[in-house]
Amino acid sequence: MNTDRDVEGFRWISEAEVVRLMSLGDAIEALEWVLALEARGEAQNMVKTHVGWGQGSTLHAIGAAVPGAGFAGTKTWAHTEGGATPLLMLFDSTSGALKAVIEAFALGQLRTGGISGVATRWLAAADAAELAVIGTGKQMLAQVAAVAAVRPLRRVRVFSPNPVHRVQAVQRLQAAVPCAVMEAMSVAACVEGAPIITLVTRAKQPFLTAAMVAKGAHVNAVGAITPERAEFTGDLLDRSACVVADSIPAVRKLSREFIDHCGDAEARWRTVTPLCTVVAQRAARSAGADVTLFKAMGMGISDLALGIEVYRRAVEQGLGMRMAQPHPASPRLN
Repeated sequence: MNTDRDVEGFRWISEAEVVRLMSLGDAIEALEWVLALEARGEAQNMVKTHVGWGQGSTLHAIGAAVPGAGFAGTKTWAHTEGGATPLLMLFDSTSGALKAVIEAFALGQLRTGGISGVATRWLAAADAAELAVIGTGKQMLAQVAAVAAVRPLRRVRVFSPNPVHRVQAVQRLQAAVPCAVMEAMSVAACVEGAPIITLVTRAKQPFLTAAMVAKGAHVNAVGAITPERAEFTGDLLDRSACVVADSIPAVRKLSREFIDHCGDAEARWRTVTPLCTVVAQRAARSAGADVTLFKAMGMGISDLALGIEVYRRAVEQGLGMRMAQPHPASPRLN
């Protein structure tokens, strides 16, 4: 519940404070908490929206309401060649008062990595001990750490089409995870026989096909979150025994991989299961199942789950810069 008694102000919580207040394991637990609420109808997503301009720049907005916990909120950011400055705004769901502005780059990495951790916990084989990761950008390390938090990894393979990025990624992972790390020379070599595969790229053409994926593997597809991007071909959806998404409305609106494959065929869309249902039912993969696929688009419920927990801990520990509350507008004002 909302724990800040000083309703006259709000807290500005910095990136450094977010890192201090929340670990990846904490993020996974917070996500499972709010996903269980979503499954019971006690948390609602605002469908993601975005607009693009220039050479790949995009403005995004996502949000959610968790009234049982006393909060609603939105996260927004502009992704440009020059960078991004994501901010999460947390509001009291009863009064509308602003409770916190949270610098959300680290929070976003925790959320995006953490949601893959949740999916991997429930959908990957229990004994899966090797991860293939395609993509070496800013999300890569959190993605690997999240899988390592829920499975006893012995080896990680990593691929990028850029050889310099591959070497740098191997070095970063060797310093961060307690298992063997190796560079792969191609997508096919990276994923061959791998029981867990994570795709975290900005690719505009699909590069992973069903034939490349080992029997029984689990795939986390987290990079293609706008319609101009795609990471896997439609035959992977045909082959998958279980297809799960964080937000089905966002997938229907923004995922080219699913839109091209499913089109207007409602029967195909009905085969996609919300992650909240998997978590609430504690529905681990069945023995002998073939490929499972998790598609992450990013959703406001995830950001809000982490934001609520960060805010709660900031209040308890007296962290966050105290700021004057904006003057409330009339509830009738449009």
